[in-house]
Amino acid sequence: MDYFYKRLVRPLLFLLKPETIHDIMVVLLKWPFVSALIGMLYRFDKSGMETTVCGITFPNPVGLAAGFDKDAEIIPAWNNLGFGFVEIGTVTPRPQPGNPRPRLFRLIHDKALINRMGFNNSGAEVVRKRLAGQRREIPVGGNIGKNKVTPNEEAVEDYRTGFRTLYDVVDYFVVNVSSPNTPDLRQLQEREPLQKLLEALVALNREMPALKPLFLKIAPDLNDSQLDDIINIVEETGVDGIIATNTTIGRRGLTTSASELERIGDGGLSGRPLRDRATEVIRYIHEKSGGRIPIIGVGGIHSPEDALDKLRAGASLVQIYTGFIYEGPGLVKRINRMIKDQKSGPN
Repeated sequence: MDYFYKRLVRPLLFLLKPETIHDIMVVLLKWPFVSALIGMLYRFDKSGMETTVCGITFPNPVGLAAGFDKDAEIIPAWNNLGFGFVEIGTVTPRPQPGNPRPRLFRLIHDKALINRMGFNNSGAEVVRKRLAGQRREIPVGGNIGKNKVTPNEEAVEDYRTGFRTLYDVVDYFVVNVSSPNTPDLRQLQEREPLQKLLEALVALNREMPALKPLFLKIAPDLNDSQLDDIINIVEETGVDGIIATNTTIGRRGLTTSASELERIGDGGLSGRPLRDRATEVIRYIHEKSGGRIPIIGVGGIHSPEDALDKLRAGASLVQIYTGFIYEGPGLVKRINRMIKDQKSGPN
């Protein structure tokens, strides 16, 4: 089936613009029989794959990263396709259209994407109602951010609003301060504003009927000193874990021509070129924290071996997105099968 996807299905899909095919796939996957049929083709034995992180039991450790199902439109489909969890968003308090199209680009020779989506979403209240009305069989994470028009000085309230609105309908939260596509957002990763933001969210979490795990999503472009600050802030504030990593603004090592990259312009790079750096960040955080901080590893996972590298580096769970597009739905099954084989050991 993987051969069929790569040789026939993917070339047909890639005839269309990236965001166009994304929108078509969302519409198709809203029909339960479509995702059920695909799931039958890639079915695997999930027994013994459960992983508990921050008090949440995940049916298997392979999740869908934020960005694909931004508005929580097709939650049941991800269970049918074999994922152990899904992360929606990034969701902002108020609806916003995001950046002008085109804003999503393929780098086929690099097995990568560049996006400058700009937190396009329907707003927290719409997403809340949609999640409340859907069947849920796997954990759902809520990735929250600030609206583009909200200045950084007022960002805390945007994140608080997103947290309060989605609290009843998600299983964990992700604080996104690392997207390169909202002006000045990454400044919130600096020590003082980040500490203020996380302290506010941890305090709000403690006011709720039950604590929801809170993760911080970080950029791969941070240096070691900045990563040290992140580790210290996470531990000082009581944030539960880290998602490493978001997309990168770097373009080093690409085979795509400089003229093509110039034509595409700004945006966050995801996919195979991010693989090694994301794994380095995971390993650094894991070793520096003495393994005390749970990590969800994401970035450049295009094979079971890529996923295992991140788990061995210190991640407890992994997420895929760009690899899912290039390798097809069979990637979920192949990763889980290899993880299961590693757990069972030699026969």
